[in-house]
Amino acid sequence: MRHTITVLVQNHYGVLSKVSGLIARRGFNIESLAVGITDDPEISRMTIVVDCDDSGIEQVEKQLNKLIPTIKVRVLEQGSYIERELTMLKVSCTAKNRAEIMNLADIMHARIVDVAASSMTLELTDTTARTEHFISLMRPFGIKELVRTGISAIESSAASAKKN
Repeated sequence: MRHTITVLVQNHYGVLSKVSGLIARRGFNIESLAVGITDDPEISRMTIVVDCDDSGIEQVEKQLNKLIPTIKVRVLEQGSYIERELTMLKVSCTAKNRAEIMNLADIMHARIVDVAASSMTLELTDTTARTEHFISLMRPFGIKELVRTGISAIESSAASAKKN
């Protein structure tokens, strides 16, 4: 089962290696890992998507809490958070299909960030499911390059209110 974890850690070198190593040593696959600093430059936030069962995620949570650079660990409950990932893809295009690509980008709320004679680069920030759908729509045009950031997640306001 897929679980999303957010971890606040001290923004020091080697922390990413410690966290990913801890999860890997337990034999769990990290499907997605996104890291960035928070409003405090001394603290980074990691969003980790792990494929494991419920007992495995409890083990990961406990072990992460034991790491020295860890400040806070939260396993997000399904349906209680908002997740997005950034995708940029460069597709082949010609004068004939340029309008079709632009139309699909508009329908999917993707932005056109670069246009060349034989290609177009698009940017989409959305859920994983919609991202996969967008990629499948672009595949027939010929994907030249594809970059995905991994999932970033934040607890929804409704879920936060229930806890308080």
